Amino acid sequence: MPRDLVLTRFRDVVPGRRGAPIPRGDDDLNPDMRVDMVGRKLVQAAVLVPLVDRPEGMTVLLTKRTEHLHDHAGQISFPGGRLDPEDADAIAAALRETEEETGLDRSHIDLIGQLDIYVTRTGFEVTPVVGLVRPGFALNPDTFEVAEVFEVPLAFFLEPGSRRMESREWQGKRRYFYVYPYGNYYIWGATAGMLNNLAEILSAA
Repeated sequence: MPRDLVLTRFRDVVPGRRGAPIPRGDDDLNPDMRVDMVGRKLVQAAVLVPLVDRPEGMTVLLTKRTEHLHDHAGQISFPGGRLDPEDADAIAAALRETEEETGLDRSHIDLIGQLDIYVTRTGFEVTPVVGLVRPGFALNPDTFEVAEVFEVPLAFFLEPGSRRMESREWQGKRRYFYVYPYGNYYIWGATAGMLNNLAEILSAA
């Protein structure tokens, strides 16, 4: 997808929050989970949705978390994490966490917008910040948190056939979720939910 078209798609996007007409969260496919979320104190977090502007076509930069982490071990995710007291806002947190986790310097990132707030069943309220990444950057992943940094063609996520719905038993109930299988990577959970939102914006007529 051309850079100009991506910028056009995000120009008029107004991100939604919980309670908006189209809420975002792990409960979207599992409405009964919303009862468990009522009254919970949510941890504020932010991620960067990095779109690498490669000449051969845009890609999405993702990380694979190491297996020993307490939260979301081994899962595919966007770089990011919880807001620290010194962070001015979600944008500052997303850029700081991206640098710490991957070594991607913020000087290579042009921020272009934001996806909808996403609430996870584990109690995080995540702000996804979207940025265009200029090629020529160097990576230096934090090997404690990040097992791998890789890129997936943006076109893959814009193709409806790339996404499928799966389910599994969790706490005695059948839970449904979206998955983007790509090669040996199994992209699901909050990351898949945010990618759904990204695809909706970029595929808009």
